[in-house]
Amino acid sequence: MPKRRIEIKLHVGELLYDVENTTSLTGRARDDGKNYQLSADMRANEDDENRNQILRSLGNAFASLKSNMSEYLCASGTTANNIQLQCGEWDCLTVCLMMPMNFDLAAKDDIATSMHQYMVNMALGEWFGIFSKDDMAMYLKQAAGNLAAIREALSKRVRFTRSCREN
Repeated sequence: MPKRRIEIKLHVGELLYDVENTTSLTGRARDDGKNYQLSADMRANEDDENRNQILRSLGNAFASLKSNMSEYLCASGTTANNIQLQCGEWDCLTVCLMMPMNFDLAAKDDIATSMHQYMVNMALGEWFGIFSKDDMAMYLKQAAGNLAAIREALSKRVRFTRSCREN
């Protein structure tokens, strides 16, 4: 059966922004006036050690995402590496999917959004694993839901219809 190539681009800066923003909001919400240090530590910021941890977590999430979607991925060589992700203005991660011709193209935005959320939630799960096991479990559960949404979107198909010609 012929296949259709679909490319999904995930911008590292957007992923990083969502992780840092969520940790900042969570830290601020947890500040009760008595736990300032913990609420401050929960907030991932642009410090090298925080940023490196988040980028490493996003890299781990991307590897997990590709592993979970391996049946749909385009062949991409035989080498791998563990180089930490970079965050420049144009840095993005590309996922190339080979889909059946009857794949519903309207689902590609759902796939991109769910992939983005999966990576953010996985990174948040790792980050909050340092500070709050409850938050970690919540984000990992959300990531599992994102993965299910990706699988559902990947299974969307359109029916071919025959056009009737008038004689």
